[in-house]
Amino acid sequence: MTASRRSRDPPSPNSILDRQALIRALDERNISLKSQHIDAFYQSLHRQHYPPLDKFVETYYLNEAKLSLDDAPTLPLKNKLSRKKNRNKLQLPKVLLDFVKDPNNGFVTITSTVDDARTSADGTTTKLAVKLHDGHLVESVLMRYVTKGGSRASLCVSSQVGCAMGCTFCATGTMGIKGNLTTGEILEQIVHADRILAQESVSAKENNSDAKNLDLVRNVVFMGMGEPLNNYDSVVEACRGLIDRKRWNLAHGRVTVSTVGVTPKIHQLTRDLPQVCLALSLHAPNQEMRSAIVPAAKAYKIEGLIDALDRHMMGATSKDYNANGFSKEERIRESTRRRAMIEYVMLEGDTSTFECAHQLGKLCENRHLVVNLIPYNQTDVKDKLRCPSEAHMKEFQSIVASYGAFCTIRRTMGADIASACGQLVVKKEKEETIATNDIEDGPFKIIDGVQVRVVGSGKENTGDNDNLSKWIKPLSIATSVAASCFVVSTILFLYQKR
Repeated sequence: MTASRRSRDPPSPNSILDRQALIRALDERNISLKSQHIDAFYQSLHRQHYPPLDKFVETYYLNEAKLSLDDAPTLPLKNKLSRKKNRNKLQLPKVLLDFVKDPNNGFVTITSTVDDARTSADGTTTKLAVKLHDGHLVESVLMRYVTKGGSRASLCVSSQVGCAMGCTFCATGTMGIKGNLTTGEILEQIVHADRILAQESVSAKENNSDAKNLDLVRNVVFMGMGEPLNNYDSVVEACRGLIDRKRWNLAHGRVTVSTVGVTPKIHQLTRDLPQVCLALSLHAPNQEMRSAIVPAAKAYKIEGLIDALDRHMMGATSKDYNANGFSKEERIRESTRRRAMIEYVMLEGDTSTFECAHQLGKLCENRHLVVNLIPYNQTDVKDKLRCPSEAHMKEFQSIVASYGAFCTIRRTMGADIASACGQLVVKKEKEETIATNDIEDGPFKIIDGVQVRVVGSGKENTGDNDNLSKWIKPLSIATSVAASCFVVSTILFLYQKR
C-alpha cells in the first residue's frame, strides 16, 4: 500500500479482537452461535491476557484456572468478573474452539507490535509507536499515577493513521489522512499498554520494590491521532468492548471520545452510546476564529456544536432535550455522571485574548461543562506558534470560570520530552527518532497526574510549591507572635525575681 492512499486494507490475518469481523467469518462458515457464546469466548480470552490462539485453546482445555503466572503475558486481571475461575472447560462450544485453533481461520490475536517506546525521566509517561500490519505507525500514550490513596493508569489511543481535519497547530494535521484503524487495531493498543504495566509490576515484585503496583489501564481517551467520529463504527465498537463487563469492564465515565466537531456524528453517538464521555476540541470562541485554525470547522457552526455537546451530557435523562428545559440540579447531577468537556488550546494571539475568554464563558454559561485550557506545546508546523504566559492563562481561566464553567489549566507531564500529538510519528518518519507526548486532559482527571483540577473558580493549585507558598505568611506571623510572647514572658519573669 502506498503512503498516499486515503484508505487501508484490514489486517490479513485479522485481529480476533474485532468482534464484528469474527461474527462475519463464523457466518461465512455457517457456524451458528448464540451471542452469549461469543461473550464467553471474549471473557476467556481476556482472562488469559490475549495469548496466541492455539495457546488459548490449549490452556482452555487444561483448565485456565491452573495457568501459572510465569506462563501469562500479563498479571492476573483486577476485573472481578473476568478473573472468575472457569471450572467448566466445556462452556465454549467445541465448534467455536475448533474454529479458533484452525491456523487457516484468518485470525490472530494481535496484528500490531510496539515498534518503539520512550518513558519520561520521572517515569510517569510512556509514548508508544505502534506499528500496524502495513507498516504505518500510530501513537499511544500511557500515563501512570501513584498516590497515597491508590494507583491507576490512563491510555490515550489513536483511531486513524494521520488526520484529515488539518488543524494548523497540530503535528498530526501535517500528515494528512492515510486511513482508519479497525476495531481490533484500536483495542490492541490497550493490550500493549496492559502488558507494559504488567511487566513493570513483575519487575517491582522481583526487586522487592516498595513502589505501589499500578493497576491495568483504568481510563481510555480517544485523543490520539485521527478524528474518532470519522471512523465512527470502529470507535463505537471499541468503546463497547471497553465498557463490556466481561472484558475490560471500564466505568462508562472512564471512556472519553474527543472530536474536532462533526455535529451529525455527535448526535449519532448520543443515540448509540450515551454512556461515554465526550470532549469537543473547540480552540476558538467564535466561528470566524475557529475556521482560521481548524479548517474542518467551516462545515459546522459553533453554536450547533455546543448544543450537541450539551445534548450528549443530558442525553441519558428521560426528558426531551431542551437547552433551557433542565434545572440547575438536573445539570449538576448529570455532569457528575457523564461530563462533557471543551478543549481549548492556548495560542499566543487572537484566540487567547480576554475578550475571547468572555466569549468562551458565555458559550458555556449555565451548562456545567468542563473547560480544559491546554498550554500549547510547539510542534513542527508551518506557523511558529507560542503559548501565552502563565499569568495570562490564569487570568483567562478566571474569566471563563466567572460564568460558572468548570475551568482548568492542563499541566503537562515529563518536561524532558516532546509533548504534542502526532509529533512522535512525524519525527520518526523524518529522522527515525522518538519523542513522548502528553495529551489532552479528559473530564475526570484521567490524563494529567501533575495537574490539580479546580472546579468553578479562577484559581489554580499548581502543586507542592504553591501549597508551601500559601503557608509562608501565616507561619511567619505565628513565629513573630510566639517570639513576642517569649520576650514578654521573660521580662515578667525577671521583674518578679526582683
